[in-house]
Amino acid sequence: MSNVTVYLMAERNTEVQSEDVFLKDVASVRCADSQIEAKVKSIKIHKFHSGQDKKCVISVLKIISLIEERCPGVTVDSLGEPELLVEIVNVNKHKGWQQGLKIALVSLVSFFGTAFTIMAYHNDIGIRDVFAELYLIVMGTESDGFTVLEVFYSIGLALGIIVFFNHIGGRRITKDPTPIEVAMRNYEEDVDKALIATADREGKTIDVS
Repeated sequence: MSNVTVYLMAERNTEVQSEDVFLKDVASVRCADSQIEAKVKSIKIHKFHSGQDKKCVISVLKIISLIEERCPGVTVDSLGEPELLVEIVNVNKHKGWQQGLKIALVSLVSFFGTAFTIMAYHNDIGIRDVFAELYLIVMGTESDGFTVLEVFYSIGLALGIIVFFNHIGGRRITKDPTPIEVAMRNYEEDVDKALIATADREGKTIDVS
């Protein structure tokens, strides 16, 4: 197996459904020798036990040592992350009423929370007074509280929200990621970095001895 290079592209965060975690589950492997590639992919790098943490941090050095132990003489070239966060998840294939209840609850909180925020903001800036003064300047008469300004402002506000969040129902307006998706990706990256740093600080990282 000399002069054989194994290229390893590890991901930072991986979710698995089985207690036994194999190298192919957390990283992409490429080798000119197909037999060595298959052998490397089948290496078990961790096993989750019941009652223990559902997350673990594994150092790439540990994975490299397992590869060298399984395939002596190979050269491992790591192109991915130096540390991996692996989490075991239980996926319920049968969506019951609990799933629908969660969706309804989140939708109601989002709708009424957003509506309250908009109303509170408008109350703070006194938008009714602004519209009344603007209507008086343009039309020369007092506003009765419901004019064309309020109508078109409401339509413009709805259109602005739709364009900003890049969604109409379940359809995307453009192929660009939405602001929420970008924020969630940044949040996930920050959480992953924090979990990895915490595991290193507490000495829980699975590393070479």
